[in-house]
Amino acid sequence: MILAAFNTWAFKREQPDTPERLAAAVVAAAEAGRPLEFVLYWGKGPRSHVDAPDLACLDYLASMAGRIGQAHRPGALIRLIFTDTHAALNGHAREAADAYFDAVAAAGRERGFAGTRLGALVDALEADGADAPEEAPSDEVLRSLTACAAKWYRGEGSTEQGARDYYRMNMVEKRAVARAFPEAVFVTFNGSEFRGLFPAEMPIFYMYSLRRGVGVKPWFIGGALPAASLA
Repeated sequence: MILAAFNTWAFKREQPDTPERLAAAVVAAAEAGRPLEFVLYWGKGPRSHVDAPDLACLDYLASMAGRIGQAHRPGALIRLIFTDTHAALNGHAREAADAYFDAVAAAGRERGFAGTRLGALVDALEADGADAPEEAPSDEVLRSLTACAAKWYRGEGSTEQGARDYYRMNMVEKRAVARAFPEAVFVTFNGSEFRGLFPAEMPIFYMYSLRRGVGVKPWFIGGALPAASLA
């Protein structure tokens, strides 16, 4: 069974919140005889080069795709969405972000993955004149985003303002992703507490990042691989 090939604790960090949508995406791919498509954000941390955590994450994703391929002949399509918009907000130089994203994209292609930039998806949405409704984050989400911003935000203004700007960007970006990839499953290394940042229409797969028990995003890790932890 295709769903059982990946919807297992070997890969997922928690249960999907809309299992019926996930099952429907699998059925649609099977009936159409096309690869089961997954899309996920890939961010930018302190490093500007590919290191062991990045490769471990890509290999982990490839292992999931391999499991799916055993149950579904067309296999899986993994699409990395490089968050150039977030990198700019966090104060990363464009040259450094481009170097890192290009290097990860090349490593991804070696594993059969596709790649695109989040900024390009937003530009396509805005070219159609689509506006996102104004939404305010809940106090809980704002606290979580502000805590993350305190670690990684290097842009102008306060960390809370950076968190608010990040939230507003995500309200547009999640619609751009849903528009571009309506048949895909959205993968995230975050937990369901951030569900509001992800495309509302898409099935969400909450996944470990490097291996079972590890949820740290690879771009935030130095050269050493972490022990099992969801921190």
